[in-house]
Amino acid sequence: MTFTIITLVPSLQNTNGDAENAAVLARRAAWAGIDARVVAVEARADLPDRVDAVVLGSGSDASLERSRDLLLELHDELRRWGTEGVPILAVGTGWELLSWGIEHPDGSSIEGLGILPGRAVPRPGGRVTDDLVVTELGTGRTLVGFENHARDYVGAEASPLGRVRAGHGNGRGSGQEGVVMGEVIGTHLHGPVLAKNPELADRILATMAERAGVAYEAGERARVVDGYADVARRAQLTAAGVQDAVA
Repeated sequence: MTFTIITLVPSLQNTNGDAENAAVLARRAAWAGIDARVVAVEARADLPDRVDAVVLGSGSDASLERSRDLLLELHDELRRWGTEGVPILAVGTGWELLSWGIEHPDGSSIEGLGILPGRAVPRPGGRVTDDLVVTELGTGRTLVGFENHARDYVGAEASPLGRVRAGHGNGRGSGQEGVVMGEVIGTHLHGPVLAKNPELADRILATMAERAGVAYEAGERARVVDGYADVARRAQLTAAGVQDAVA
């Protein structure tokens, strides 16, 4: 059994290193005794026969239209993966491109792929760059990361990833961060988010394993590395003014 994790358009969608969330999944799978590989998909012809998880990182606004055109080639696959429960993690502009669309301050817009509800709209206060701390809905886990975006996200009120403890998140007074539909996750959390929040990575890996009919349990090496992540998370919580224990 080999997990195949694809990262979409990493030549354009890896500004904050978020495409490396795929490498986090592959490494943690290997530590659990499961073979895994990462496949970079720049065009439809690069698609492997099997896909166990999908990662779509963030890019610059200058590459939005080019990235959207490349992702449109994979529109049918993205919809099928979402329907079938294949985990999809989309960060920053990658998430925005999977939404209904992206609006610009000049009134122009870019049509999204419509995989996730909601749309990205200009933020009145300009770009926000800060620590972001979120309580994940359903689990109560604390998620940490760094947000860097000039748009708010509206229309996803019923299905956020979590509640904002520190930072801006989706904005417009929602107090929410991200959006979740089934196993598709969109978030502003950079980091990469799965390196900073290994329990979220293990949640995704458990879903991958269940779909493949195998067992997943984090390996001993993962527990050692998670200790480093815990120290980094505690430091970020302190910097953000959130003093409670790391979940």
